[in-house]
Amino acid sequence: MSISGSLSNALSGLSASSRAAELVSNNVANALTEGYGRREINLSANVVGGAGAGVRVDGVSRVVDQVILQDRRFADADLGQSLSESEFLEGIETLLGTPDQGDSLSSWVQKFEAALIEASGRPDSSARLQSVVDAANGMTAKFNSISDGIQSARLAADGKIADQVQALNSALQQVEELNSNIVSLSGSGRDVSGLIDQRQQVVDRIASVLPIREIERENGQIALYTTTGATLIDGPAGQFGFSEANLITPDMTQASGALSGITLNGRDLDTSGQYSPVAGGSLSALFAIRDESAITSQVRIDAVARDLVTRFETPGTDPTIAPGQPALFTDAGAAFDPLNEIGLAGRLELNALVDPGQGGQSWRLRDGLGAATQGDVGSSNVLNALTAALNNSITPASGNLTGTAGSLSDLTGALVSLTGTELATSEQRTQYVSAQQTSLRSLELAGGVDTDQEMQKLLLIEQSYAANARVIQTVDEMIQTLLRI
Repeated sequence: MSISGSLSNALSGLSASSRAAELVSNNVANALTEGYGRREINLSANVVGGAGAGVRVDGVSRVVDQVILQDRRFADADLGQSLSESEFLEGIETLLGTPDQGDSLSSWVQKFEAALIEASGRPDSSARLQSVVDAANGMTAKFNSISDGIQSARLAADGKIADQVQALNSALQQVEELNSNIVSLSGSGRDVSGLIDQRQQVVDRIASVLPIREIERENGQIALYTTTGATLIDGPAGQFGFSEANLITPDMTQASGALSGITLNGRDLDTSGQYSPVAGGSLSALFAIRDESAITSQVRIDAVARDLVTRFETPGTDPTIAPGQPALFTDAGAAFDPLNEIGLAGRLELNALVDPGQGGQSWRLRDGLGAATQGDVGSSNVLNALTAALNNSITPASGNLTGTAGSLSDLTGALVSLTGTELATSEQRTQYVSAQQTSLRSLELAGGVDTDQEMQKLLLIEQSYAANARVIQTVDEMIQTLLRI
């Protein structure tokens, strides 16, 4: 081999070692960087005219296990969905309260029943009659607050949908731009690993909202599809559409057109069911909360409110009430209409005739709502009948809370128990999905940068660099010797 050939080979070795050392240092520096893909240098023997001519740097590879990455993204979507569901159910349980809490629905029912029993023992006591009024108002206020809380949860879910749609559109636009930049720079021979890292981080954000599949396209581009086949980006970025609501009432639904669905490139998408184009992930969970879970919760609390109202409408409970007139509890002051049950819990009120705060008289609890004047102050017949109405075994007319007859207290207990069971089931699923996501993320990190291996590589690179430098030094000594001859 000629002196010039040896020098050329050694210089190519120095260049390759320098590039390899740069990659190792970059890997170590980004060992904890989210979305960073480990770099490896690609080398091959450089051959000129059939003879070896040093080493050639073919490029840089970004090492990522796509299978684990895809599974982890699915787990991210599942976790987002489970967390949203658990958060909603936890909020419903908080609204209802547990029996040991003084402001729970069960506690207010018990307070109302206790006040009636105490008033029955001393029907002549204005203070005890007022206690019944106060307990009844507290109970109706609790029904109202639960209904309002459910609608607030729906409105919050609607707002989060709007935020996630905006974030999705922004992220898809970023993926389109990064695809374009990657094609442009890779065509000029530049290393695009950094851009691919950025793109992976953006795609990860999308995957936490929607479960997606990533498909590689030519020139380093990618396409994104939902798991049910909707095209998010394959060339131009898709555009989601959604209209946020300013107010949500119990009667407002997506089916009625009062609430917005979601569109993709102007086409309406189904938002419910496992085959929905947006099924899975936190976006799907938010639609389910707004359009299904919260509506179910409203139906249940309305069913309990209906049970409360109709118990006191039973003939014989208060013989002074004329047919068709509102009983002790009313629908915003009017008699309850079975065809207008939706939102009843939010409209539930104590009859103004017995409430001094509304211009009524508490003695009507003792003498009857329709009594023109006070009767026998020692009579507890009506109060006993009201107490009995609370404890009568009645099968609920709606709500599917329980298939057996029971008292109002039994019904509220069934509601609290059902909500607690659903929350416990949701939390168990969240724990499982969280553990799965953590395991997959650990596997992903394990396939990333191993600093021990990188240090070993650095030692080999150092040795290679030193060897090539020694070759150049030897060539220099040979040339200097020749010049001195």
